[in-house]
Amino acid sequence: VQLQASGGGLVQAGGSLRVSCAASGRNVRSYGMGWFRQAPGKEREFVAAITWSSESTYYADSVKGRFTISRDNAKNTVYLQMNSLKPEDTAVYYCAATTSSRWSWRFGDGSIYEYWGTGTLVTVSS
Repeated sequence: VQLQASGGGLVQAGGSLRVSCAASGRNVRSYGMGWFRQAPGKEREFVAAITWSSESTYYADSVKGRFTISRDNAKNTVYLQMNSLKPEDTAVYYCAATTSSRWSWRFGDGSIYEYWGTGTLVTVSS
């Protein structure tokens, strides 16, 4: 599975941006999917996750109420809609996929994810 993130860019604080993650090589409709981010000089952190059926979504407290994760299995693509952006949201955003039945991937356990994509840079100016 290859994952390609796109849609990053420069946006002012308070603005919105949607990043996408397109999968190729295999249909990921049965995979759990997640978004992570890494800011300069900081460790990677969990942002959001979604189950294969979109029945359940999970968010880090820092983005809850502002970000929305969704997926279109017909397009083999996962999205992250980011609203009310803050300068502290500035980071490289990565998508990841997992086939694991363990629950911890839903809550940000990055070690569970088998596949990682290239990142897309989101810069929020104040």
